[in-house]
Amino acid sequence: MLFFVYVTCTFAGTIVIEGKYQNKNLYIQNSFAENGVGFCAYEVIINGQVSTDEIDSKTFEIDFSALPIEPGAHVVVEIKHKNDCAPKVLNPEALKPEPTFEIVDIKLDKKGLLSWTTVNEIESLPFIVEQFRWNKWVKVGEVNGGGKRTTTNYLFQTLPHSGENKFRVKQVGFSGIDKKSQSATFKFDIKPLEYAINQDKSAIHFSQETLFEVYDMYGNVIKYGYGQHVSISNLSQGNYFLCYDNIVKDFSK
Repeated sequence: MLFFVYVTCTFAGTIVIEGKYQNKNLYIQNSFAENGVGFCAYEVIINGQVSTDEIDSKTFEIDFSALPIEPGAHVVVEIKHKNDCAPKVLNPEALKPEPTFEIVDIKLDKKGLLSWTTVNEIESLPFIVEQFRWNKWVKVGEVNGGGKRTTTNYLFQTLPHSGENKFRVKQVGFSGIDKKSQSATFKFDIKPLEYAINQDKSAIHFSQETLFEVYDMYGNVIKYGYGQHVSISNLSQGNYFLCYDNIVKDFSK
């Protein structure tokens, strides 16, 4: 994913903020010049054009809507300031990518192939594929987003469990805010898996390969993976929870 935002100060008295327009404005905390005459910032240049925003105040807003800048377009903002002071960019993350996709369609077929179609992607953020199992959403894969505003199709081969399966996709922005799709469901006629613990309680064996997790009594994940066997020889004596297929069981060692 090619993307960068940076803020630099030069000895010439210029702060540079560079990134992609995300339909958000920048907010600047200004200050008085050290000699007490006038404000620190005296000019703002956006992609080579002098901004008409009012900047003679303690705080001001850089409004991109007045310029012909499309969402996702590359933006370079130069804040010219006096050498004896420096304004502060309050939200430089405004030019970092955030999820904007819209789901046109999402579905799961009888072979477990998840497909979804999007529009209005501004940035190439990864799609995280999640499956609802064990009473929670579990990450099961990732697909790179195309970052196109036009229609884009995606495919992901899932590993269905017995019974009703539910999947969704999401993207997480650089601010930590995520955007989720609606879920796609399909009921699979698969025989529920079984498990057994060998006599010396050193391993758990499943009737076929499955995703699994082992929790201690405090809710900490201590084992996870995909397979038909899981070693528990290094577990201390005590009680545990075993998650596999779409089932949660408790066991003791």
